[in-house]
Amino acid sequence: MPGGVPYIISNEAAERFSFYGMRTILVVFMTQYLWLMDGPGGQQMSQTEATAVYHDFVFWVYLTPLFGALLSDIFLGKYRTIITLSLVYCAGHAALAFMGSFGDSRFWLFGGLALIAIGAGGIKPCVSAHVGDQFGKNNSHLLTKIFNWFYFSINLGSFVSTLMTPWLLKWYGPHWAFGIPGALMALATLFFWMGRHKFIHVPAGGKKFVEETFSREGLVALGKLAPLYLFIAIFWALFDQTGSSWVFQAQDMDRNFLGIEWLESQIQAINPLLILTFIPIFTMFVYPNLNKVWKLTPLRKIGIGLFLAAASFAVVTLAQVWIDAGERPSVAWQILAYALLTAAEVMVSIVALEFSYTQAPKKMKSVVMGVFLVSVGVGNFFTAGVNKAIIIPKATPEEIAVGFDGKKETGDEILPPEKEKEHALHTFKTEGLDQQFKDLLTQISAEVEKNKILPPSDSIDLPDDPWGNPFRYRQLNSVTARLSSDGPDKKAASKWDLHMTITLKQAEKKEEGESWLDRRKKELQATEKKNTETSPYVFEVESSVGGGSTLEGAAYFRLFTLLMLATAILYVPFAYFYKERTYLQS
Repeated sequence: MPGGVPYIISNEAAERFSFYGMRTILVVFMTQYLWLMDGPGGQQMSQTEATAVYHDFVFWVYLTPLFGALLSDIFLGKYRTIITLSLVYCAGHAALAFMGSFGDSRFWLFGGLALIAIGAGGIKPCVSAHVGDQFGKNNSHLLTKIFNWFYFSINLGSFVSTLMTPWLLKWYGPHWAFGIPGALMALATLFFWMGRHKFIHVPAGGKKFVEETFSREGLVALGKLAPLYLFIAIFWALFDQTGSSWVFQAQDMDRNFLGIEWLESQIQAINPLLILTFIPIFTMFVYPNLNKVWKLTPLRKIGIGLFLAAASFAVVTLAQVWIDAGERPSVAWQILAYALLTAAEVMVSIVALEFSYTQAPKKMKSVVMGVFLVSVGVGNFFTAGVNKAIIIPKATPEEIAVGFDGKKETGDEILPPEKEKEHALHTFKTEGLDQQFKDLLTQISAEVEKNKILPPSDSIDLPDDPWGNPFRYRQLNSVTARLSSDGPDKKAASKWDLHMTITLKQAEKKEEGESWLDRRKKELQATEKKNTETSPYVFEVESSVGGGSTLEGAAYFRLFTLLMLATAILYVPFAYFYKERTYLQS
């Protein structure tokens, strides 16, 4: 192996620890912690909103590689681009670590994510192309081996951080949970700097790069790869939901597995653990044996992976059907889905990474790697767009104070946004609606006392609301249900829907210790629980006007399952007609 390889591998392991450590806890932080960072009165982010922000962030992380590649291939070269943008990357982690210390936490959150998107995204194509540059024609037979080791280091770093950062977040809070990944990023930058005299440095292409990129050969290479990347984009639209919708699903599952009670974010560690297992198994056993009966080209491997991705989402859809029915399935079902999705990742991501490098003309290695990574961004852009499209807006406190008819009632005051909950409760009292909700809550409470579980959907006797529409009742999972009225506009899924979300907890349940979140809520007195002295159950009731999603539960996962299946089917004729052409460094 070339002398610079150990420095690249150690850099990648530390950098991936920092990135995945931060990303693993992001949606949990946004929905459960962010609103408490600046004191009382913060507004919670819904799961759908957090999912949209998460995938917007990942979109930018995988769009900036194109700009990093151009900076590298035209002006700075790969080494100087990586060192420069790594410092930007470190600044982004620092911004996240200091959230809540001063200023507006949302400003520091989005500012930190923007810096990380520039830094992490900008170095991505340069690092992977820098690996390939250490090899020429005489040792090109080692390319498959080194790209597997490269991917091994990525997943070793992400596996450790995925287990550690959720634990740090729960017990020590966001400052440590975001700060330690930042320290690892600084260490990654140091490792890479230490290898500066060991690397083979391919200089920036400058004018020659522009000529090669816009030559007939360069444009043909990009044109041939572009459709492939569109198919792969849909794969990433599904895959990266392991950090968003799969985390929220894990909250509603029985997470006791192998005698350990896992945190919802820690389940993501299954992916890098399986990668570490699957890479040698696929390399030494699966590929050689499949190749004996069917010539296993890179494009055929990718095709198999796309079908496996559809199968993985079919499994989480099935699990969500049970959750929607009020059951609490084992997280083992999600682990099965992870096994299928990880096998798909080995056959799509690793193979496409190596294939992209070999199909790129010599001066275009970083740019083609950048275009490949943009496909990840495109997939996440699509997922973010879906989640933005299904968000039901909330009525603002000002709108509620003015009233449903658009006229400000005598004596009403427009209060600041932190009083939104009080406004929602005020709205519930209009025209006797508050009493109707209380009566329904009493009915649900009686069912819980009798059967020890929340009543399932369509099992509650629902009267009409004051505007003549029947109330709606839906069980969201084994411990959460939602009562709704379509409101005065008589339209379902509008910002004037009135919701009462009920969460059931056992009053005598004892925690193993006091988490950072518990301590913070006590400081701010942000807890709100209702129960009777004789009941062993605690009802946490949240009232809101508007909000929610038009595509919930199993329907959400079913959409992506069918999309992936259709993509895999359409991929088959593309792969059949594609003509390969390989380029390697001299």
